[in-house]
Amino acid sequence: MNSIKETHFNFPNQTAFYKGKVRDVYTIDNKYLAMVVTDRISAFDVVLPEAIPYKGQVLNQIAARFLEATADIVPNWVISVPDPSATIGRICEPFKVEMVIRGYLAGHAAREYALGKRQVCGEVLAEGLKENDILPEPIITPTTKASVGHDEDISRADILAKGIVSEEDYVQLEAYTKALFKRGTEIAAKQGLILVDTKYEFGKVGDQIYLIDEIHTPDSSRYFYADGYAERQAKGEPQKQLSKEFVRKWLIENGFQGKDGQVVPEMTPEIVNSISERYIELYEKITGEAFIKSENNNVVDRVYIAISEALNNM
Repeated sequence: MNSIKETHFNFPNQTAFYKGKVRDVYTIDNKYLAMVVTDRISAFDVVLPEAIPYKGQVLNQIAARFLEATADIVPNWVISVPDPSATIGRICEPFKVEMVIRGYLAGHAAREYALGKRQVCGEVLAEGLKENDILPEPIITPTTKASVGHDEDISRADILAKGIVSEEDYVQLEAYTKALFKRGTEIAAKQGLILVDTKYEFGKVGDQIYLIDEIHTPDSSRYFYADGYAERQAKGEPQKQLSKEFVRKWLIENGFQGKDGQVVPEMTPEIVNSISERYIELYEKITGEAFIKSENNNVVDRVYIAISEALNNM
């Protein structure tokens, strides 16, 4: 299938290009960003060899929807969404931390807990918790934002002590993070989902803080199905979830966790298609609407034309 694995555009007044793990970002006039959400997929900070059809569209459209639905809480970077797989927005100076917030003991936190650790990013976890248990209240477990390599856990105290973020700004980031998670939890609940954990990224223009990047997508968030959660938890059964965790588990089961010397298992067409279907499932479940697949022929040309026209009209 025709997917967006990478782009090599050259727009008028383009001043820079950045290729991230899953995004191709074009700087225009040193004022705006044209971001293409490709169909690349990463896990354990490694970009996997096969692109996943429609993944970029799913992420971009969910992010656009949630950014619009939270604009009353914090302003965001988006100016327009000219294509299902692209967004144009203002350039912000990003904070060098990602604000991860967790309402349940799942994913990375659960793996750390299983190793006997009872603190994550300075947040103390009670004894006797089981994987996927709800926490007494959501906790913020920030990570450093690495340009290359792995993001690393960091505590609030270390962020302030090292001057990575000023205390005034960090207090505001915490407040925004909690409010966004509360809103995301409420929206998810209406669709029969539990927002388990997620991450938010922020930046500044002058003194104004903006929400940047994507929010509440399967790349940045973990969802459980609410129906049957309590019963599965009581029986010690795995939770039915919609997130990228199923990709990580498939990799782990096949001997890959991003460590030196490990090889990514073969991504067969069946595996690629199943991942694509899971992303589409999440879109339909979280939005309550049918996913409309964008035109899949000459998809890269389509994105280029849409961005070019939008820039010309700015």
